[in-house]
Amino acid sequence: MCKVLHLPRITFYYESKKRPSVDDVTGDVIEIFRQSRENYGTRKIKIELRKLGKQVSRRRNGRIMREQGLVSSYTVAQYKPKRSNPNESVVKNELNREFRQEEELSVIVSDLTYVRVQNKWNYVCIFVDLFNREIIGHSVGEHKDASLVARAIATIPSDLRRIGMFHTDRGSEFNNKLVSDTLRSFGIRRSLSDKGCPYDNAVSEATYKVIKTEFVRKRSFSSLTVLERELRDYIHWFNHIRIHGTLGYLTPKEYKQRHLVKTV
Repeated sequence: MCKVLHLPRITFYYESKKRPSVDDVTGDVIEIFRQSRENYGTRKIKIELRKLGKQVSRRRNGRIMREQGLVSSYTVAQYKPKRSNPNESVVKNELNREFRQEEELSVIVSDLTYVRVQNKWNYVCIFVDLFNREIIGHSVGEHKDASLVARAIATIPSDLRRIGMFHTDRGSEFNNKLVSDTLRSFGIRRSLSDKGCPYDNAVSEATYKVIKTEFVRKRSFSSLTVLERELRDYIHWFNHIRIHGTLGYLTPKEYKQRHLVKTV
């Protein structure tokens, strides 16, 4: 029949393969997009479809998303606030951009970002474990100060004596007596980014970009209580459900669990 129709055999074999219908794929793309809180783009949707046993190209995913009016948060331009001048602390950059860590709590990083609550700027502080990119502590407050950082430290559920190093930028809220005394009491080493070099705290910067894009930009907060409640819910999703490209498209909790299995 191929000879009669002048068709290559490979064309026949390709077309005869059973492939998922357009409707099935479209439904899965829509569901995955909704489950991602409207954040995933074509790359992560492709990974999730693969888990369902469906091989779908990013181009096809993009076409389905356009047809269904699915717009990822990351298609919107990002804006960054102006930073204050760095302090003159003698603490050096001990981390030296060693962002890949093999052990849990060997290095945690932190930063602050701003969130509008009832037309006023409020602030969020988070702590990220470089080992699996998990958000292990957070706090919200009206003021960008050491108290905000101290409250975030208090939310870390692990034994603080297990933390090897604490790395941040040179904001005054991180380099002060309250924070220094807290870290010293638990034997945690300090590390500060070099002056005017945000790349030294790149993981923290990237995490905040994700939070601003996926969480803050989509919501309005009527009070700090509402912000705290919704942030706690988002962090749970971030740690337990959201897949991360730097972790081989595992969630932070999945990545940690696989590490624990290997070490047993």
